[in-house]
Amino acid sequence: MLGSSMGAGEWLTLLIMAVALGMDAFSLGVGIGMKGIGLKRILLLSAIIALFHVLMPLLGMTAGQYVSDLLGSVASRAAGVLLLLLGGHMVYNSFRGGDSPAVNHQTIWGMLLFAFSVSVDSFSVGVSLGMFAADVLYTVLLFGFFGGLMSVLGLLLGRRASRSLGEYGEACGGIILLTFGLLFVF
Repeated sequence: MLGSSMGAGEWLTLLIMAVALGMDAFSLGVGIGMKGIGLKRILLLSAIIALFHVLMPLLGMTAGQYVSDLLGSVASRAAGVLLLLLGGHMVYNSFRGGDSPAVNHQTIWGMLLFAFSVSVDSFSVGVSLGMFAADVLYTVLLFGFFGGLMSVLGLLLGRRASRSLGEYGEACGGIILLTFGLLFVF
């Protein structure tokens, strides 16, 4: 059985970490969902986020003790800068008006950028877990599952809220992303 050699304390710790990292994807998914996103795009974006929530901690666990001192603040700041850029762009577009094309956060590049920004913390956590020799397969599958699940829930909630907010939904979503970006940077 997956993770059967782990004690209850280690299993519970990894579960809490997975949910906490998934909550990050949930919160930011609400912001993106407020811009308006179709169900197929929600599933695609959530699958990409789940994949990143598997790959990033796996890379972090591999890197382990070599860069653990450096990554704590650098990884959080990089995620914060990306979120500030995404949020600022959304707020700008909501007030810009007109029909000129802007960066579409529903494109594959926009999705990859978003998935990366919500998964950077998973890399940092992976570095720490790599130093403690956590069960790699169980950890990355758990992180991927909760990253994907929580992003689906956040995107759906944001999509529902955007119907109520109308044209202000994109600005509200951008403000949410800006807020989380500021939290990561400072």
